Order: sequence, then structure tokens, then C-alpha cells
Amino acid sequence: KLYITGKGRCNLTNACGTEELFEGIVRNGKFLYSSFYTFTNQDMMAFIEENGCPVKVERGNRVFPVSDKSSDVIRAFSGKLEKLGVEICLHSEVEDLKVSDGRVMGLVLKKDKRLIPADRVILATGGISYPSTGSTGDGYKFAERLGHTVTKLAPALVPFEVKELNLVQALQGLSLRNVKVQVLKGKKTLYEDFGEMLFTHFGVSGPVILSASSYAADSLEKGEITLSVDLKPGLSREALDKRILRDFEKMKNRQFKNALHELLPSKMIPAVIERSQICEERPVHEITREERLSFARLIKAFPLTLNGLRGFEEAVITKGGVKVKEVNPSTMESKIVENLYFCGELLDADALTGGYNLQIAWSTGYLAGAGIKNTGKGKL
Repeated sequence: KLYITGKGRCNLTNACGTEELFEGIVRNGKFLYSSFYTFTNQDMMAFIEENGCPVKVERGNRVFPVSDKSSDVIRAFSGKLEKLGVEICLHSEVEDLKVSDGRVMGLVLKKDKRLIPADRVILATGGISYPSTGSTGDGYKFAERLGHTVTKLAPALVPFEVKELNLVQALQGLSLRNVKVQVLKGKKTLYEDFGEMLFTHFGVSGPVILSASSYAADSLEKGEITLSVDLKPGLSREALDKRILRDFEKMKNRQFKNALHELLPSKMIPAVIERSQICEERPVHEITREERLSFARLIKAFPLTLNGLRGFEEAVITKGGVKVKEVNPSTMESKIVENLYFCGELLDADALTGGYNLQIAWSTGYLAGAGIKNTGKGKL
């Protein structure tokens, strides 16, 4: 899973201030307070560099390996595990956890039902997004069998499906940078931000859209919602009208469809013209002031109807998980089963794109390990 994150580049954390990290958390940020301050994003960057993988900071404080290869991040971890003499058992599917008198005693392998005794166990199985990577949701099943509550699971950081299929399919492959998106339920704004979006054969995707899905999913379950895209967020409506007027004066004898190439990406022009209801072959000097103002409003709020989310196969993370009230936030130990620990995506805590979700994994994982170290050596 680490290998495919960040489109194979591995956006391993975000370099913002620790307090700012919490602004990127969508659910249960307070629960993460101890973990984020015990093992910070700066600690993570130092750790990965100390283990042979130099990093760089890009737009939005996103942190990547200098090589742009997620395999180098994996190599840093595997090298550290090897130095520490950690035994790694591949192709050893776990069937269940062994618990006695409210205390975890080990785990049972599926293949030969063999019991592997352990003084302490950390469940770090991830969610159920990208199931092809092995994220089968076993950790949730284990937790529920032991009495833990698992909140509703849903795909998160996932593309939207759009009602206007013909339109988005005509725009398929077009990436819009530095646009402002608003997701609306009626007049209520569910999400608003700047960033990059992408048109696909089914709808819309891209970083700003994926982040929007975490805030809009619940409303979408109750019915269609609206995506409004500001194609020129750097210009006020008045400034945009002046810009359009200048373009029209410069190209006053051209047809409308041939007068927009300095304003919009070529692929976007037919869709905007269709929505404007201005005849594409009309000379621009015939376009009225009212039509021009209406056209500017359209560019500042290009609407699409969102009517669904893609599934777990395309979701970056899983929304929901082990209820955090049942986990000690200072150690990540279960409050229900002694010596059982949780970390990462298995917990009901998730964040926006930009490295925040991996930082949740690093910080909670570190805290779980520290919790074990502070209570005895244990067999891991």
C-alpha cells in the first residue's frame, strides 16, 4: 500500500507545524493529540532520512522522497527492520487472536491453525480501501470479536460520480489547476477549497475533490449535491468581466467559439459554451452585456451534480474504524482487552490528502510501540 501512495511517489507526511496538522484531520483529531506530539511529522522526516531516504518538501508542504520513488521509503523501513533483527513472516494469514481472561495471548495462523504466543499484539492491518493490496478488513473483524465497536465503514478520499455523464466524458483527462471548488447541499456549503481537479469517464477526481469527499459523503447518502467550480478564482466577477470584454474587443469579428482560447483550456470551451446558451457561431460583437455578465457568472460557478461516490477499490483510505473511546489515546492500548494495541487506518480517525493520513499511521504506530516498550519487553 505504501508503494502505490502518492501515485508511486509516497507523500509520507506533511511538513506544516504540529498544530496545523490537526487542521487536516477530518475525524477525531483530539484523540490524536498525544500521538502527534509524541512522534511529530519532523520526527518522521528525520527518521526516514536517518535510514537512507532523503526527503523534499513540495507545494502544500507535502513531503516526498527526493528520488520520487516510494520503493526508497519501503527500503528505509525494511533496512531498519533487518538491523533490529525483526522476524517478518510473509504469506502467513492470521485467522484470529487468542485471548484469555481479558488478555491477549497470541494469534492463530489460518493455514495450519498454529498458535504464535505473544505477550502483546499490535493490530496494524489497515482499512479496506484498495483491497487488491491485501486490505481485507480482517482487523475490524478481530476487534469486533473481542468486544470493540467498529463504526460505519465507508470509502474516503474517493472520486465523485457526476450526473452529467456526457459532459464529463467529453472532458475526460482534463486537469484543472488552481481552481476553487465548493460542494453545496442547497445553499449550505459542505466544503470549499483551492486545488487541482481532474475530469474522468465517470465524474471528477483530483486532490481537492478527494478531500471534498470526506466532508460530503454523509450528505450525498441523502441525495444529490452540487459541485461549483470557480475556473478563475484569482479574478473577482468584475475583474473577470473586464478581462472577457478586452478579449472580445480584441477578437470582435470572431465567432464566440473562437474567442475563448486565451481564457479557458481548449477542452473546456465547448462545455462552457453549451452551458452559456450563447450560440457558438455568433460573432462576439453581437453578444450583449447581460449575456457577457451571465457568462462571467458561469465561469465563476460552473455547476455539476454529484450523485455518488466510487467504491473502496478507488478510495485512498477507509472512513470509520475502531471506536476511539475504546482505545487509550496515550498508549493506543485497548480499554477492553489488555495488551492489545491499535494503530493507523484501523482506528476511526481520518484526514485530508497531503500526507496527513500516513502521519496518523506513523504517530499512532510509534505510540503503540512505545506503550509496549514502557510496559515490558514482550514478544512482538
